[in-house]
Amino acid sequence: MLYEKRGAIAYVTVNRPKVLNALDQRTWQDLRAAFADAQDDADVRGVILTGAGDKAFIAGADVGELAQATAIEAEGSSAYGQEVLNLVENLGKPVIAAVNGFALGGGCETAMACTIRIAAQDAKFGQPEVKLGVIPGGGGTQRLPRLVGRGRALQLILSGEMISAQEAYRIGLVNEVVPAAELIARAEGILNQVLSNAPLAVQYALAAVTKGSATSQAEGLSLEAALFGLCAGTEDKYEGTQAFLQKRPAQFHAR
Repeated sequence: MLYEKRGAIAYVTVNRPKVLNALDQRTWQDLRAAFADAQDDADVRGVILTGAGDKAFIAGADVGELAQATAIEAEGSSAYGQEVLNLVENLGKPVIAAVNGFALGGGCETAMACTIRIAAQDAKFGQPEVKLGVIPGGGGTQRLPRLVGRGRALQLILSGEMISAQEAYRIGLVNEVVPAAELIARAEGILNQVLSNAPLAVQYALAAVTKGSATSQAEGLSLEAALFGLCAGTEDKYEGTQAFLQKRPAQFHAR
């Protein structure tokens, strides 16, 4: 795992290119450590997640490891992967998946836990677990239907088929498709646009969408109102509204 901080952005790179960045137990642990650090570091305001090399984002689970796992061990591994991806999804900071190649199985699941997904033109997506005699275990059965709808999700999960970046964009699995050479720059561009806004407002908007989508609409609306009220009591709200009225750039301080 490569972990680097430049300015307000942390860069997390899964670094096992010889096995297409497959997720073994150690890699899951390294992912958790990197994102825990990014969450705790106040200077980090956003994360870009990608894979080393030019072939794969994350090609899935380490099949050799899976082949030896007992039922109890597999359930534990699934729960641990879910815990790591819940951390990514609920980081409180935007995470952009820069999908630079194969995003299959756990790789697709990892991308889905991110806030925004940008794909290189030759990226591929899929949940092929049924071809190995198992089902998605890193949140795929839950996040994929929420992103693309139940019918499309079931088609992908039950068939195990692999789809192109363009098809992933068509069904709403990815936000944008860009040339591979522009992938990281575009992820940085989106993230910098987000980070130019009021930090607390970004944090609360993320919470409203992430937590609200896991409950009823009525409960989500109550959460939205509460977080709107919290925003309204901040110095950043005062600065943002005054800057707008005075026709000048806002200077936010996350207060």
